[in-house]
Amino acid sequence: MSTEQARPAPDERRWKALGVCLAAGFISLLDTSIVNVALPSLERGLGASEATQAWVVSGYALTFGLALVPAGRLGDMRGRRQAFLFGLALFTVASAACGFAPGTGWLVVFRLIQGAAAGIVAPQTSGLIQQMFQSSERAKAFGVLGTVIGVSTATGPLAGGLLIDAAGTDDGWRWVFFVNLPIGVAAFVAGLRLLPRFPATGKHEEFDLFGVFLLGAGVLALMLPLVQEQQWTGREKWALMPLALVLLGAFWAWERRQGRLGRAPLVDLALFSLRSFTIGALISLSYFAGFTTVFFLYALYLQNGVGYSALASGLTVLPFAAASAVGAALGGRLVVRFGRKLVVIGLAGVALGVLGVVAAVELVPGRNVGWASALPLLIGGIGSGLTVSPNTTLTLTRVPVHRAGAAGGVLQTGQRVGSAAGIAVVSAVYFAHLANHGRADTALQLGLLAVAGIILVALVLAVADLRERQVRPEPEKAAEPVGRGWDEGGAVEGVRPGP
Repeated sequence: MSTEQARPAPDERRWKALGVCLAAGFISLLDTSIVNVALPSLERGLGASEATQAWVVSGYALTFGLALVPAGRLGDMRGRRQAFLFGLALFTVASAACGFAPGTGWLVVFRLIQGAAAGIVAPQTSGLIQQMFQSSERAKAFGVLGTVIGVSTATGPLAGGLLIDAAGTDDGWRWVFFVNLPIGVAAFVAGLRLLPRFPATGKHEEFDLFGVFLLGAGVLALMLPLVQEQQWTGREKWALMPLALVLLGAFWAWERRQGRLGRAPLVDLALFSLRSFTIGALISLSYFAGFTTVFFLYALYLQNGVGYSALASGLTVLPFAAASAVGAALGGRLVVRFGRKLVVIGLAGVALGVLGVVAAVELVPGRNVGWASALPLLIGGIGSGLTVSPNTTLTLTRVPVHRAGAAGGVLQTGQRVGSAAGIAVVSAVYFAHLANHGRADTALQLGLLAVAGIILVALVLAVADLRERQVRPEPEKAAEPVGRGWDEGGAVEGVRPGP
């Protein structure tokens, strides 16, 4: 079969279908940060204790991370369209339930379900992009996805501030969840019509339930002490870390056994033989450990240390959000030409931006710090856009399409673990200085210096990979879907991995 026959015929519906995926991705990622500014409203309107507030934030991240890999593999086996629509419907219903929650216990339960639903949706998005697009088009699609990741994370505090300012502090927290409903319903209806009906690649494969148990228990043991670092004050929580290593080691051994016996593993360990995937996943983990922590730390400082309102605090991150959108759009176009060099430039820009905020706090402390930090955040935003989408493209570019969902799940699980670890480490630095010395400015600077150090780890990995590529390029192992193109129902026939 020729190369031209092997690729789907151009169809505008691919881009419309991408829009559906991005809308779902936007609201699921928005919910990782929008709730932070709603915690005072939640305390006032529902009487939520500190422990409940912690679980509203961390419980979402926890179940999000636990669902990613099993959901990605299930999408590979049974069809990504079905898995995506199920996850989106569950997320929308759970959002409504959160908004109507009559008490704190119910809110935590619905929030856990909402996080799991987001974890079902996320790997289907990257898998569908792998199936719907090839070559430079795929890079552009991941560029748009990178824009959504950056903008949704950065604008969460602003959106939350606007909603609470409009609805009032007593009920404003409910609208943080209700805002998902119109987007979720519209995306679901559009998805029924636009998402392609690719054949499932593993209808005759057994789902690796024991592998799900080992991986889930390992990720849970790894993430729990991280997401609960501030709430569980004793040192006993860190005993879960060795247990996590044992469980993840057992998972690795079990998956190797599955492969030797010719059974379908939950995660194809051959993915890690691809240097592009392994290095890209490590860069992503390290970067998200620093990237998401910036907004957590900066919002704490502005609201608790300087006295900004939730809305004013959200407005200060607009330069980052806007620049991130521009950077991601550029990154999607340039990654095919410049490859890992673009990621190196992006990470350097983010590190420079973070250090610029440290300098701004030193030179212009107090209520004007938001204005002084605008330029550094702009530089950091451009760098973030040049990092996230190009790194995603490079990480998944040689992954076989029939394993794209599981690969996307592994990649995003690393992002969630990185985010939790980063917040645990950096907030420990921030709160320790605040408790001992009471200077919020210095506490923020020390926290941001820790962030810059984490970003530099990702930069070192990217530079090392770039040098390795120059000395010894990785052989091509590309895999593309084949078939006669999109039929009237949006289907592509004969999806299979390439050589």
